[in-house]
Amino acid sequence: MRTSFAVIAPLLFVSTALPAAANDSTYTDFDTKHCKSLLTTEEQEGGSAMLLCKGLKGYPVTLKEGDLRQSFSYGKISKAYTDNTFESFEPFNHTGNKIEWRIDKNGVPVATILRWFLENLDPETYVPTPARRGEVLVISKVAQENDGTSCVAGYVDALANPEPNVIARRVADEIAPVFKCGVDEAVFHGTRGDKAAEPTHVFPE
Repeated sequence: MRTSFAVIAPLLFVSTALPAAANDSTYTDFDTKHCKSLLTTEEQEGGSAMLLCKGLKGYPVTLKEGDLRQSFSYGKISKAYTDNTFESFEPFNHTGNKIEWRIDKNGVPVATILRWFLENLDPETYVPTPARRGEVLVISKVAQENDGTSCVAGYVDALANPEPNVIARRVADEIAPVFKCGVDEAVFHGTRGDKAAEPTHVFPE
């Protein structure tokens, strides 16, 4: 599995000649009650999970979990991405239950925004504490039938920026639809504070 990337520069939030994308948002609640397992009973015994869950019509959500860390993919992902992709953060983590989908002018969901909670360790006790907990908005590309790839396209530190959702929607509209999974690098946009821990990525060969 490879983890090398080519760099995409962070967005610069200044005036440009390009018009803003006219995308809209719709929301779904994420609930594991609306999921089915993609693993055998034996595979689940080690504490791992891979679930296919309800998302938007025709665009499911795939959740993978291992070692108290989660990874999400969206849309019609290929088997290679289903089996071999895992994008998360170094600390233990979990997500909120509200997924924001960005819908383009043709009615196609092109990106999602999901809030992650990062259980950072206290530097003195080496255990997670509420005071050290990070919150990051993770922007992901939604897989379409013609490519089958979904991956993280960018991050926004939800604690270090006064309007993190505004930044996240810009990333979702302008970067995510053309992001090349496993090639381009997902980076932080806006200000990154010390609670926004390092992301991790594993992609298919």
